[in-house]
Amino acid sequence: MNTGAPSAAIVVRDAAASDIPHIQAIYAHHVRHGLASFEEIPPDVAEMMRRFEAITTRNLPYLVAEITEPATAAPVVQGYAYAGPYRTRPGYRFTVENSIYVAPGGQRRGLGRALLEALIRRCTAAGYRQMVAVIGDSANVASIRLHESFGFERVGVLRSVGFKFGRWVDSVLLQRPLGEGDATLPAAPPTGWRG
Repeated sequence: MNTGAPSAAIVVRDAAASDIPHIQAIYAHHVRHGLASFEEIPPDVAEMMRRFEAITTRNLPYLVAEITEPATAAPVVQGYAYAGPYRTRPGYRFTVENSIYVAPGGQRRGLGRALLEALIRRCTAAGYRQMVAVIGDSANVASIRLHESFGFERVGVLRSVGFKFGRWVDSVLLQRPLGEGDATLPAAPPTGWRG
């Protein structure tokens, strides 16, 4: 039923240092209540700033998704995503690992989809060739389906590698080629890559 009320608009943009308290609050919720992260104690704002800078100084994308609610007309950060090095050794320089977190109450609003789409686009433009997703918990069907809808394929399950909330937890591995993937040899390292 259409009530005639305007829907909330999603804007994905580069994260800024001023967004870190919002990002920390979103992540802290997932650490305390979810299995997407195997951390058990939420990092504070200073640690989240250090992590943000570690990603952005490599010229890797770190994005936020804002929703502007019609009632308030004020944009609110409701999700974030970033791509980090899959591994730090030089042989992995064309592969990134993604991370996506949505605020409680922000699920099923298209935030994860908007963030993942932007992340794939940005990493492809920078010259990366593979993106890996490591999803905590085999039962995290929403995240697995989101990634599969963008062409990620399941490449494995690491059974019971985590222990959180009194139980063993799997990690589900998914992978997607970016751009030409492994069909051609790269001419140069990805934009901003540093070993």
